[in-house]
Amino acid sequence: MAQVINAQDFNSNVKNKEGVAVIDFFATWCGPCNMLGPVFADLAEERKDDAYFAKVDIDQSMELAQEYKVSTVPTVIFFKDGKEVHREIGFMPKEKISSNLDSIK
Repeated sequence: MAQVINAQDFNSNVKNKEGVAVIDFFATWCGPCNMLGPVFADLAEERKDDAYFAKVDIDQSMELAQEYKVSTVPTVIFFKDGKEVHREIGFMPKEKISSNLDSIK
């Protein structure tokens, strides 16, 4: 399962780390975010050897949401070696996230 991280965790596990990270920017009050949650959790478990998966609550980590210009949730951002390489906005099926991950690796 993907854990909810704060800015400090984000810096050490995404920004300053080599490899691929998939980050779900979400809000607890967001319907599509709540639909994406179980899908993201399943994929995080299935693909845990391929990438680091985590979630950022935009209400708890506003500075990260602002830094990455997240204005719509859910927003899933794919990072490689600490740099953003792709982003998707809105609910998406597990296959779409997995396909994006395959194209980045």
